[in-house]
Amino acid sequence: MSLKPLNDRVIVEPIEKEHLTAGGLALPDTAQDEPQQGIVIAVGPGLRDAEGKRLALDVAIGDEIVFSRYGGSTLKHDGKTLLILREEEIFAIIEN
Repeated sequence: MSLKPLNDRVIVEPIEKEHLTAGGLALPDTAQDEPQQGIVIAVGPGLRDAEGKRLALDVAIGDEIVFSRYGGSTLKHDGKTLLILREEEIFAIIEN
């Protein structure tokens, strides 16, 4: 079963990072206050303007993004933890 986001929603697979202090202690997720990173795995068709035309999203499948730590909704799908975000909750696309 696949997921198809609606409107301006994006499905993201978070990238898990291990954060260590200078002394080598691992910090739990709740102690970290920085934005999250992830890979876009599905993109909705976009919102409609006043004339009913679709407005394309600025992100695409495969983009690595930075998003709000507290944004979106979490779900489990095929054994993975995924997030559903609105495009406005995405801060940036990471370009390599």
